[in-house]
Amino acid sequence: MFFLEKFVCLNFCNHSDFIVTICCNCFCILLNDLTCTSMNASCSFRESMASKVSSLQKVVQASNFLVKNGNIYYKQLVEQNKHHIQEPPTIEKCQTLAKQLFYTRLASIPGRYEAFWKEADSLKNALINRQELNVENAGLAALFGLECYAWFCGGEIIGRGFTFTGYYV
Repeated sequence: MFFLEKFVCLNFCNHSDFIVTICCNCFCILLNDLTCTSMNASCSFRESMASKVSSLQKVVQASNFLVKNGNIYYKQLVEQNKHHIQEPPTIEKCQTLAKQLFYTRLASIPGRYEAFWKEADSLKNALINRQELNVENAGLAALFGLECYAWFCGGEIIGRGFTFTGYYV
């Protein structure tokens, strides 16, 4: 369990051969088995902290990248998609749009219902007229069925938490 606190300057370990200092608005990760007291910290195991420092450096690099480039990316994204933005961009407008989307999709159910039955009738006619079925259409149907099965298996794997053997219980 990690506790994140913002410090101006804090020494993790104050040993002669292992001093880790994080200054100037960086994050300090206090571990359960690491006790920090006032501005000096005592550390009983240096190896654990050495591995945490390298991961902390990666976090700091990612954070710096986001600080430098996040605002630019946000502005580019908004500028490219400004034709999709509803004015004024308020919470009430978002709630109104969410309701419109829900009821629009609800209203589209009859049209999708008709399209489903047209496809089902087309499949039924193809099964009735099997004599007219050629190898190309049968191959396309087999590939479509295989693709549906692959998507099903992928969804099952994702639903199980990316395991192939079974569910975590």
